[in-house]
Amino acid sequence: MCLAIPAEVTELIGADMARVTIDGVSREISIALVPDVALGDFVVVHVGYALSKVDAEEAARTLELLAEAGIGAE
Repeated sequence: MCLAIPAEVTELIGADMARVTIDGVSREISIALVPDVALGDFVVVHVGYALSKVDAEEAARTLELLAEAGIGAE
């Protein structure tokens, strides 16, 4: 099963990398596929790559649904 999860950008690392927080867990990901990523943005992450930006409200709703389903950042 493949799953993309929203995460908040907490640090920009160079031109194409960022650190994000997913459910309290910090990860380093590539942002090469998404233009104009800024601190505080929420991005949809799959296998270490940001696929698109999403607004904070949509990210919160998605994370809530994942939590209800028993799917976490681990």
